[in-house]
Amino acid sequence: MNFRETLKSIGIIPVIQINDAEKAVPLALALKKGGLPAAEVIFRTDAAEEAIRRIKIEVPDVCVCAGTVLNVKTAERAVKAGASAIISPGTNPEVVHWCIAHRVPVIPGCATPTEVEACMRMGLDFVKLFPAEVVGGVKMLKALGGPYGNMKFMPTGGISAQNAAEYLALPNVLCLRRQLDGAWGGSWTPEILTSIEALAREAAQICKEMILQNENRTKRI
Repeated sequence: MNFRETLKSIGIIPVIQINDAEKAVPLALALKKGGLPAAEVIFRTDAAEEAIRRIKIEVPDVCVCAGTVLNVKTAERAVKAGASAIISPGTNPEVVHWCIAHRVPVIPGCATPTEVEACMRMGLDFVKLFPAEVVGGVKMLKALGGPYGNMKFMPTGGISAQNAAEYLALPNVLCLRRQLDGAWGGSWTPEILTSIEALAREAAQICKEMILQNENRTKRI
């Protein structure tokens, strides 16, 4: 599968903040065991780069991306460490152009139609809606689906077990980006890793059910 197909098949991309690179691999393994073989490591700590490198080497079947990438220098470091894609909270044209030039998948954040169109002009058809719930959530995505029928979105911000299925049911949503409780900084004890694995399993089940429903809906059409 290509990168986009991988994200679609996983459905929910866990967001993690690593304060200690030693904890990166155990956390990635917990997510994988729970059915979410993906992790977006955000660049908010000094350990992010090394965490990506370790996950890429030791758990290669986990799709590891770099998040909170605000400039080209960070993008370069992330890709060199092994990140499969660059994800940012907003749209930085310099980062987008660098990624396109180096054939690196990039998912910039958008909150308005103007930003969506700016990304379209740069050749993108897949962006992050952020902050999703704040800017209208499902209603916003339905509204954007009309004029931007070819654009796919990764909603971020306010995504939970309670509303994930509603988002995934939308035809213009490729996948979700979600912070799992416990997978945020700190040191992960065996008990916390078990809890994260359970949360990942719950999220993965939601994705499986929605994929099946969407397939059945397509067959009926």
